[in-house]
Amino acid sequence: MNSPAPRPSARRITSLLGTVALALAAAGCGGGAGVASAPAKVTSITALDYYTDATEHAQWSKRLADCGRTAGVKVEHTSVPLPSLIPTVLRQASSRTLPDLLMLDNPDLQQIASTGALTPLDRYRIDTTGFAEGILSAGTYRGKVYGLAPTVNTVALIYNKGMLAEAGVAVPRTWDELQTAAARLTRPGRYGIAVSADATPESTWQFLPFLWSNGGDEKHLDTPQAAQALRLWTDLVKSGSMSRSALNWSQADLHDQFAAGKAAMMVNGPWRIPALNKDRDLRWGVAPLPVRQKGQKLVTPLGGEVWTVPQNSSPSRQEKAAQVLACLNGPTTMLALAKEHFTVPSRTAVAARYAERVPSMSGFVTSVERARSRTAELGVKWPGTATAISTAIQSALTGGQTPQEALRRAQRTATGS
Repeated sequence: MNSPAPRPSARRITSLLGTVALALAAAGCGGGAGVASAPAKVTSITALDYYTDATEHAQWSKRLADCGRTAGVKVEHTSVPLPSLIPTVLRQASSRTLPDLLMLDNPDLQQIASTGALTPLDRYRIDTTGFAEGILSAGTYRGKVYGLAPTVNTVALIYNKGMLAEAGVAVPRTWDELQTAAARLTRPGRYGIAVSADATPESTWQFLPFLWSNGGDEKHLDTPQAAQALRLWTDLVKSGSMSRSALNWSQADLHDQFAAGKAAMMVNGPWRIPALNKDRDLRWGVAPLPVRQKGQKLVTPLGGEVWTVPQNSSPSRQEKAAQVLACLNGPTTMLALAKEHFTVPSRTAVAARYAERVPSMSGFVTSVERARSRTAELGVKWPGTATAISTAIQSALTGGQTPQEALRRAQRTATGS
């Protein structure tokens, strides 16, 4: 996905998941045999996603139509708003009216797969070679691949070339360099760096590279490594190099601050590039996010959507949906999608060619190489931990608690103890 967005409550989703799992089990959707009948010729299939933006919807409709032609079917494409997708999918799973092809934000795949609503892709002999390990992990549940992402995204450091040159500042590679650069770039009306620290999954998404690259772990939030990462953010605010308004800023707000010259650097994703390119007076660059000290490996969170084949009563429709899914994940289509949406192709070799052709994306391609799924460690328990982390960020940046105290509370909240 382009950026995390508010979701239905975890309690409500958990309740719906249980209901769906029971309904699917009762209906025998786990693969039980039904009454044999001659398969009807499949001429069309349905597809559901959350691309309600008119331009994005039209772009995806075209790609789905193109891949549908290769499979010999028409693809009837429908979109619902992101916050409505999971409730819609769970209702459809319960009533056995799921679409033939379903797109999910990658952190949601495990929750939906756990209900039995999806089919493993090895059933259709879909080629999964050449995908980066973290990308395959994002589409995997209990050792089986249920979803594939044609392209993915992550976050990086976007900086104003002119401001850095004027201040004599090099692009920071370590946290010390980041703090020094941010201080030198800060002046009245401008902050050195901007992040999203609001009370949503966006702040967790932005914080994860600092947590993970420093050896922190979402399973153990009350560690010195985690506290060091959060202290970096609090120190930037205390020094005046980062605005306290970050507590209320979304990633879209960061872009506005950066484009207006009120922030010299920002943490953001490639989905901002089309808007950045529209400003002909803005000279900007992209670099991997700094790590605490030289020698550490940058690890960023993996964003993007996976396409899946839901369970239904028609093997013929499932086979056609799988053919369309395979086409979407073919090298030619994923390269075209990456160029169209400013995302990173999921196959490593294709991503390398893409970085050469689109230099502004090379920093994101580098960051994706070691990116990992947010559900890799916690699976279906991830959403609750994500909320605990964003709460800790808010508490520490407002001064309500020290980073250590805030993360200790986050650990208790996440584990229920």
